[in-house]
Amino acid sequence: MANSILQRYPALGFPKYRRFWFASFASVGATQLITLGQGWLIFELTGSALQLGVLGAAAAVPNILMTLIGGVVADRFDKRIILMSTSLVIALLLASLAWLDFTGAVRVWQVLTVAALVSLVSGLDWPTRVSIYTHLIDRRAFMSAVALNSFIWQSTRMAIPALGGLIILYWDTWTLFALGSIGFFVMFWAMTGIHVKVVETSDSSPLQQMQEGLRFIWSTHLFRWLMALTFFGMFFSSSVSQIMPVFADMLGTGETGFGYLLSAGGIGSVIGTLLVGGMEKFEKLGRVMLGGAAMAILTMMLFAWAAHAGWYLPTLALAFLTALFASVYIVTSMTVMQLSVPDRMRGRVMGIHTIGFSLIPLGGLFLGTLAETTGASIAVLAGNGIYLAFLLFIVGQKSIRRLDGRRLAEAPGG
Repeated sequence: MANSILQRYPALGFPKYRRFWFASFASVGATQLITLGQGWLIFELTGSALQLGVLGAAAAVPNILMTLIGGVVADRFDKRIILMSTSLVIALLLASLAWLDFTGAVRVWQVLTVAALVSLVSGLDWPTRVSIYTHLIDRRAFMSAVALNSFIWQSTRMAIPALGGLIILYWDTWTLFALGSIGFFVMFWAMTGIHVKVVETSDSSPLQQMQEGLRFIWSTHLFRWLMALTFFGMFFSSSVSQIMPVFADMLGTGETGFGYLLSAGGIGSVIGTLLVGGMEKFEKLGRVMLGGAAMAILTMMLFAWAAHAGWYLPTLALAFLTALFASVYIVTSMTVMQLSVPDRMRGRVMGIHTIGFSLIPLGGLFLGTLAETTGASIAVLAGNGIYLAFLLFIVGQKSIRRLDGRRLAEAPGG
């Protein structure tokens, strides 16, 4: 059994990567918990979809701004020290929020402030995470590391929300923040035992390195359009998760229903990741990738319609399908970019790619504002309509549509 797992996922055969991977479960799980907790706490304090959008902006804007710097930092300095520092700071911030919530002294501005500070620190953390594992493994295990890192996010997204909903029901939101703090302390402790080779610092200034990364993305057809499509999808479609408390309230399901809606999406994401896990050498990889995005739009529109009709079980099923198809796009597109980016620019380029995940909460501000005036279902239909229009433009790009996984997998490293 162990040998078959290592054959399929050889990255787990490297002790440093294995330690990093298991610790990442703790910190990524913590991230899922605090996202759930902050959203429910804000909705509990205000009952406002707009305030959920404001929370999304607080959790996104600092990260987007810092990520541009964070990618440069990840390419210039010791990645181990960076991750130790970011993990410790986030753990302390979450411990502070847990105490405020436990004592009943928490206010909306405090939740927003902690969300913004965690977002700022994550702007250094995320680019480092997506670039460090190439220092922990040989290139022959590279593809399995991409899949395993994706699995962490998808599997925690599957399990954590339902568990978090039960925790809120029985122990309140402060428990989520306390557990989140512990998760990041685990990551801090794990990184103390991992040593990586420090890359020689470039003669270029940080500003020049940042510009180099941006120029590479803009001048490379593949990266320019895949980054743009990812950003559109995260902002206009995946951001529905930010206003999910509104749908739980619309369906009359409370805290547990809220958790189940998010977990249904998590299960879909895991299954979607497993379905495409062996497709890196598939001849029609481009069509699979774009098809996943198209089907995610269709099922999300049906989700909005079913929720408006008050049909809870169909809504759960459609949340599952939307996440499944969306993960097909995310995993395949990220794999394509990881295989194509030069190693010396990995932190900067893939760091900019992580901005897409920050656009999810920022898109929540757009959807939350629209939902206040038109209703949540109409807001979701409008957002996905915009995403669909851009996808149709990308489908017209032959170089994207005709991507051949065999050629990418066989290409030499950057």
